Amino acid sequence: MAEPISNSNETFSNFFESWVSEQNNFLEELIKASNNDDEFLLVPLITRVVNHYEHYYKTKSEWAEHHVLSILSPSWKSSLEDSFLWIGGWRPSMAFHLLYSKSGLQLEGGLGKLLQGIELRNLGDLSANQLMLVDGLQGKTIKEEREISEKLAKHQESVADTTMVQLSHVVTELIRENDENGNGRIDDDMRVESELGKKEEGLLNILRRADELRLNTLKKLVNILSPFQAAHFLIAAAELHLRLHDWGKRRDATRHGQHDGK
Repeated sequence: MAEPISNSNETFSNFFESWVSEQNNFLEELIKASNNDDEFLLVPLITRVVNHYEHYYKTKSEWAEHHVLSILSPSWKSSLEDSFLWIGGWRPSMAFHLLYSKSGLQLEGGLGKLLQGIELRNLGDLSANQLMLVDGLQGKTIKEEREISEKLAKHQESVADTTMVQLSHVVTELIRENDENGNGRIDDDMRVESELGKKEEGLLNILRRADELRLNTLKKLVNILSPFQAAHFLIAAAELHLRLHDWGKRRDATRHGQHDGK
């Protein structure tokens, strides 16, 4: 596992790239293990993969305590990834779209085997009970996701509350007057820092709730699935994340190169 991070953007960027590299290694292990008929070998690997996600969110939470704004606008993500972010990460309800998309593809690919009575042992043979459990979890996840989104919207609106508008007016007047003695400037700066600190604290609480929902959704989905199904779900999740990360970085590099060449 990567070591805990210190308080710098570059260090967290290094941590993230290290974590992504480890995710790629886990992907290769999952692919190999999913082709093995011994699920007792697969179960501990799935536990390690889930722990890998837990490590990421734990480290992210520790770092966000002092750098929440950077977490919400991560420089270590590509422009492509950033465009699809929801409160500093993936939207929890996306996990269900991923599950159903992969399930459909595997069902289509294994239809011949199913007709022969051969078990697929992947997401193509989800049982009726599993689908019911997934549907129930999806409903609860979407409900909480909306609550968090609404909480964020209200918090964003607070940027224009009475205190912030008053402070912006006072500071603007001081700038216009060009007060060389700085009378009242220190006090107002302290008030500004205090108010902005409260805004950041609110964002931190929202981010942590969002990350908690992300991790809990992942863990609960894995628990609903059989070991082989869970492996295929985690493979699909890793593949999508890694490929989007790579595609985004390449697109950014190409566009930066075109801009520099002008």
